[in-house]
Amino acid sequence: MNILSKILLLSVFSVFCFTAIAQTQKQRKEIIDELNTVKPGQGRVMVFEDRAIEEVIGRSMAPARTVYATADGMQFVKMRGFKIQVFSGNNQRTSKNEAYYKQGLVNTSFPGQETVVTFDSPFWRLRAGNFKTREEATAVLNDMRKTFPAFGREMYIVIDEVKIPVDQLQE
Repeated sequence: MNILSKILLLSVFSVFCFTAIAQTQKQRKEIIDELNTVKPGQGRVMVFEDRAIEEVIGRSMAPARTVYATADGMQFVKMRGFKIQVFSGNNQRTSKNEAYYKQGLVNTSFPGQETVVTFDSPFWRLRAGNFKTREEATAVLNDMRKTFPAFGREMYIVIDEVKIPVDQLQE
């Protein structure tokens, strides 16, 4: 392929990209009108848009979130986020006690972070925090590692279902 062919191909590709970008910026009605327009030598396309589709387009596609409330009146939503896994063990004799012991330590040093001990056979796990972003979780993880150097190396960030206060969703 010679240089002239490459330049021509690049030009056609650029025009195609700019055309695609311009079309995505048009409103949906203009796109349908454009598709339904007869163009000589290009064939004919007819698009019929159902009324139900018209009503859905433009709405947020995010699922509606259920708002929960605590006994003290704080409202939160459950969503995918991040937690810090502080402990995980599968020793039948010691892991349960160790998880609850470490939960007490974390609760004392980090009272603002929710902690949860779970058992998913054969593992006992302790997870802390409810973070929307990995960056938030990383900052607290670094503080926890400084506070608990003895077991700081086994702590890491995991993706989990978290509870985020409603007032923090807009941030």
